Amino acid sequence: MKPKENVVSALEKFSTAMLASLSCLPVAGLLLALGALLASAGLGTFVPILRWQPLALLGNLIYDGMMAIIQNLGVVFCVGVAAFLARSDKHQAALIAFLSYLVFLTAGHTTLEQLGLLAADDPSFGLYGTGQASVLGIQTVDMGVTGGILLGFVTGWVYNRTCGVTFRPAPLRIYGGARLSFLCMAGLALGLGVASCFVWPPVQQVVNGITGWIASAGDAGLFLYGFLERVLIPTGLHHLVYMPFQFTSLGGTLMVGDQVYAGAYPVVMAQYSLGLPLSDSIRWMYTGFTKTFGYFGIAAAMIFCACPENRRRTAAMLVPLVLTASLALATEPMDFLFCFLSPVLWLAHGAIAGLFMVLLDWFGVTAFTGGLFTSLAMNLSAGPERTNYPVLYLLAGAEILVYFGVFTLLIRGLNLRTPGREAHVTTAPVNWEAGFPYQALLAALGGRDNILRLNNCFTRLRIWVKDVDLLDQQLLRDLAPDGMYCQSREVQLVFGLDAVQVRRQLEELMGQNALSTS
Repeated sequence: MKPKENVVSALEKFSTAMLASLSCLPVAGLLLALGALLASAGLGTFVPILRWQPLALLGNLIYDGMMAIIQNLGVVFCVGVAAFLARSDKHQAALIAFLSYLVFLTAGHTTLEQLGLLAADDPSFGLYGTGQASVLGIQTVDMGVTGGILLGFVTGWVYNRTCGVTFRPAPLRIYGGARLSFLCMAGLALGLGVASCFVWPPVQQVVNGITGWIASAGDAGLFLYGFLERVLIPTGLHHLVYMPFQFTSLGGTLMVGDQVYAGAYPVVMAQYSLGLPLSDSIRWMYTGFTKTFGYFGIAAAMIFCACPENRRRTAAMLVPLVLTASLALATEPMDFLFCFLSPVLWLAHGAIAGLFMVLLDWFGVTAFTGGLFTSLAMNLSAGPERTNYPVLYLLAGAEILVYFGVFTLLIRGLNLRTPGREAHVTTAPVNWEAGFPYQALLAALGGRDNILRLNNCFTRLRIWVKDVDLLDQQLLRDLAPDGMYCQSREVQLVFGLDAVQVRRQLEELMGQNALSTS
């Protein structure tokens, strides 16, 4: 393969592995949005039945259960990426990835503990703002999902190169195959865990240093604040951006009698509860604005840019994630659909978020933005004189339109493969009820011996072949109901949501063939 093709193939492999790890998040997002609705104190103001204790309990159970997934996306990516990359026995690769992740976390914790660098857990804010986090109950350096993604790719790479190794001496045979893979990964995970304690803190210190400039730089600082709070999400460094402003004197101070409030959040909540005018400290709490409103525009653009035949399916996937962002302020399920797929979209996302924080400040908005229903209830109770909330909702509509326009322009202009934009070719439909001709599909791919690797994403079957000349491309077009795409030695067959089923059946057929010829 040419260097350019190698780069494109590697990027496609990376983005597909990331998306495959998120396959269950639309369901989790739907449940999370449901839980947020049932447990919403703000919505309970308008719908009294939501104050009923059993219903509130159910809402909190659903919400907390799904948030456990959102808060541990590092391990989800680690296991999902490794399983996706594994060429065989994917369950073994997934197990090794999980075990390696535990080793990685523990190595980081032990290193910090031995060096006396473990941060103290604040009773009110936990470990937020310390540069450390508790992941699966293990306190270590906060790398967001970056550590999990890195370990997932390393596990997949190591597993594919070691899982087939066997040792001839009888005492050593037990250490071959998957056990050798884990042995290698245990050592690498230990090394990466220790390294994270020395490599990541300097990066965190750079981010910490930026906060001082943000506080004194006026509108430019506010823009950078909003930009970094979004863009740094995959690294976990965004906590170091917003925490100093929301919970230290960088975000403002308020004295009421002998009581001193420091930080945007304590100041604004004190002003709200005491009936005082809301100060401009609330500007540092505008981070909820884009979470509450902007993602509607992002989703609308992706649905609009999807192929017409894929729009319903794309909407079904994205709507729960948008509700999760707007109601529960958990944007990660939506973020990870495009932050790795297209850095251009991700940077544009950060820029729009920063721009609207500046606009909110320019127009003197001191309204709450922390979730659709919660903020609405608080704004109504505080009144327009204290919040200027009518302008907030006008800017919310403007932000949705800006996101829609910019994302539509970028997706179509750069031909980005966002959800629902798989290549489509109109072909004769397959009669699934009569049984799909897997033997014919295998033959059209040049037979079992011509297939190097086989996997799938949400809607596409991906096959890497030895010899492109052995492909029966016309038959492949006839067999794939939603189109066929071939570049170099990679073949993509679009089967919609049946892609997983087709891959499993094809793997089974290839296994049977292997047994019959061995």
